[in-house]
Amino acid sequence: MKELLETIVRMLVDDPDAVKVEVIENERSTLLQLSVAQNDMGKVIGKEGRIAKSIRTVIKAASRNESKPVYVDIV
Repeated sequence: MKELLETIVRMLVDDPDAVKVEVIENERSTLLQLSVAQNDMGKVIGKEGRIAKSIRTVIKAASRNESKPVYVDIV
């Protein structure tokens, strides 16, 4: 999932080298913590959060066969 999220976000931003995804796992879920350059934050979130919601939907669909749910947090 980490690679999928990185690939999607790198295509959206101006500074793809600043994209970082940290994986935080616990017994109930997996959290993908996404960070991008400050000037690219608006491109990742989108108007009214539409792009962020779409990214989360794609990751949720791709992780459907995982044993625990995967969440995306944009920091």
